[in-house]
Amino acid sequence: MRFLHFADLHLDAPFAWARPETARLRRRNRRETLTRILQLADAERVDAILCGGDLFEHERFSADLLEFLRSSFGRTDLRIFLAPGNHDWYSERSPYALVGWPANVHVFSEGHLAPVELADGLTLWGAAHRAPANTDDLFVGFKPDRGGVHLALAHASERGALAFQESGKQPHAPFEAGEIEAAGLAHAFLGHYHVARYAARHTYPGNPDPLEFGESPDRGVVIATLSGDGIVTRERRSVAVSEVHDIEVPLDGCEHSDDVRTRLESAIGGLAGSVRATLVGEVGPNVQVDLRELRTLGAHLDGLLLRSGRLGVGYDLEEIAAQLTVRGQFARDAREIEDEARSRKVTLTGLRALDGRSDLEVA
Repeated sequence: MRFLHFADLHLDAPFAWARPETARLRRRNRRETLTRILQLADAERVDAILCGGDLFEHERFSADLLEFLRSSFGRTDLRIFLAPGNHDWYSERSPYALVGWPANVHVFSEGHLAPVELADGLTLWGAAHRAPANTDDLFVGFKPDRGGVHLALAHASERGALAFQESGKQPHAPFEAGEIEAAGLAHAFLGHYHVARYAARHTYPGNPDPLEFGESPDRGVVIATLSGDGIVTRERRSVAVSEVHDIEVPLDGCEHSDDVRTRLESAIGGLAGSVRATLVGEVGPNVQVDLRELRTLGAHLDGLLLRSGRLGVGYDLEEIAAQLTVRGQFARDAREIEDEARSRKVTLTGLRALDGRSDLEVA
């Protein structure tokens, strides 16, 4: 059998960093991503679609979103299995319980692994988060009550490598990788981690459309083929609609604000979608860096987020120390600090204060 597995779409996510029009566009892109997922499943002639949770966000769902989901799922005759996660957790008052889903949609609603027969001798076990936090290990102590090949679908946190890659993620339904084989499961199709991972007995596909800047490019959906002996082979497919770029823009040598504009304009001119540009380097002492004014250069983009990183003033400290001025005396006094790094930081901080600068950092 063949499956299309996806997770962590987070429909109608807020995108709080963005301007309202950019956030609306990103949310539309996520809906279009789901449309692409369903079209790909039909084109690939898979036997079922598996969603490992966080399809939407419980606190943000609307009647419009639910109608979009209901009608979208109703346009395919493929079986669709949904395992609610910590963001779209199941309750008697959740959309999962209240929406009149098409007959081809099955929502796992129990807080433990429950079975659905996919074919003779093949069972899919799925579970739901029943609260936004504190879901326990779903695999430890589990054993199928029947023979055949067994698969699992859940939103859960493997405690191994991915936990270090996504250190900010809370360990919802945490488990050890070895528990899957010990439970008698051939494979577990999972959600929660947004970084893709293809382990021997479990799969995280990653979020199918970008959520954050700086994401790795290997995320999407997985086409999984199950052999008769329970071996799963996988192919990653990209379905993303949003285009997202995370770049650094060196400003070394810029002597005035038009230099800064030219550097930034050149860096983002050929890009599309959403861009986060981090300004770095040392600029001349007379340069004013106005991030609000620079954002006007992103009119051709869906969104432009600017931030100053390792950006500072390129003072000529030797020349300043030779001056018979207050600035020169301060620079000479700061040289008396034995710790070279501390001396430089004190010097730059003082010079910025004397110049009335608050727009650039101390490198």
